[in-house]
Amino acid sequence: MVIREADIERDYDGVWEIFLDVIAGGDAFSFVPDTPKSELKRLWFADNMDTFVAVDNSGKIVGSYYVKPNQPGLGSHIANAGYMVHPNEKGKGIGTLLCKDSIDFARKKGYLGMQFNIVVSTNEPAVKLWKSFGFSIIGTIPQAFRHQKLGLVDAYIMYKSL
Repeated sequence: MVIREADIERDYDGVWEIFLDVIAGGDAFSFVPDTPKSELKRLWFADNMDTFVAVDNSGKIVGSYYVKPNQPGLGSHIANAGYMVHPNEKGKGIGTLLCKDSIDFARKKGYLGMQFNIVVSTNEPAVKLWKSFGFSIIGTIPQAFRHQKLGLVDAYIMYKSL
């Protein structure tokens, strides 16, 4: 598997396939399940984002992440990131590889920390993975996420110094 910088022309459809499948569950991202394909550029390939894809040996995109400043201007030294793994590829360590790669990239880019603003508390695999990389829960937002099956659930703010 190779993780490389995404090319919007070449990778848009492959990332869209993952994006669509992941948001359909309504259990991990705040994007509404019927987000139109035209929004992907703004949500995953925006000018302020560095977007990457994980490509398997057959050339299929199996995961993607972005890194961007968490805030503009005086808050831009803290990174924010988002990760998606194709649902058929879960449990193969792709999320771990994406997280490691994103932390390495953020350090090289000069970010001093990384913050996740809304980690759904019921997304236990993600919380466990982020903790394994040294992220801490620095806050809980009560009933911050409208989980499609569980209703209102808490969300965490997680942070790691780089």
